[in-house]
Amino acid sequence: MADFGFNEHHQNEVINYMRFARSKRLLRLKTIDSCFQDLKDSRLVEETFTVDEVTDMLDGLQVVVRGEVEMELINTAHTNVLLLRQLFSQAEKFYLRLQTDISELENRELLEQVAEFEKTEFKSNSKGNQESSKPKLAPLNEGGVSELLNKEISRLQEENDKLRTRLRTLESQAMSALDERSKAERALKDLQKIQGDQQRALCAQELSNLEDTVAAMQADFEKSLNANVASQKELQDNLVSAKHDLLRVQEQLSLAEKELEKKFQQTAAYRNMKEILSKKNDQIKDLRKRLQRYESDE
Repeated sequence: MADFGFNEHHQNEVINYMRFARSKRLLRLKTIDSCFQDLKDSRLVEETFTVDEVTDMLDGLQVVVRGEVEMELINTAHTNVLLLRQLFSQAEKFYLRLQTDISELENRELLEQVAEFEKTEFKSNSKGNQESSKPKLAPLNEGGVSELLNKEISRLQEENDKLRTRLRTLESQAMSALDERSKAERALKDLQKIQGDQQRALCAQELSNLEDTVAAMQADFEKSLNANVASQKELQDNLVSAKHDLLRVQEQLSLAEKELEKKFQQTAAYRNMKEILSKKNDQIKDLRKRLQRYESDE
């Protein structure tokens, strides 16, 4: 087997498999021989047979022998698949990809070499059917491919650790940015609340003053009405005018409130708060994009 380039360990593995295949082949041949022997013992009991009888016996024998041969071929194919499964499983543990050349399976020269090797190996013990132990292929523990794979795995692990550390840093920065944004939003809301309370207080005071004025005018009107019925019309006109003034003042208060709110929005504090919020929003969007990019890379 030196022509195949096998080392001693692999050569022993090949011998074990050939011994297993040889024992299965001999067993199947014995089964076929028994089929012929059964035919002789059960059917060939007379000295003469008709053509139909011989044809019937041969057809029956053909079915039996065909079934035995087909079963052996199927079993051999399945056994080879299991053997390849062992080899591929051990190779995948070391991230190796094995390749096969199906055309080499019909290489007549190589097949003759294998036949010669089998003939030489089993010449002294052609009748033996011993089952040898079948240890699994030893993994590659020496240098070469195993060392390269270990180095590559170590390098990938280091890069993975670096990416995890960087991801944690970005997450911390993102959380800090979110906290600052929340603080800025709360400060802006507090400022708006203070301004709103002041506006409402001013409006309430002016409305109270107007209500007091109207109440005083109504009191004067009633007093004048009791004193002089002739001045009733004048007092009613004054009351209507006062109500109109009240409505006008309320409208002016509403406009003043809107104007005050507009001026507040134009103040430096409001613009600063709005600018801070805008910057924080941009920072958060940028951090989120960076997080998504690093998560996809990992």
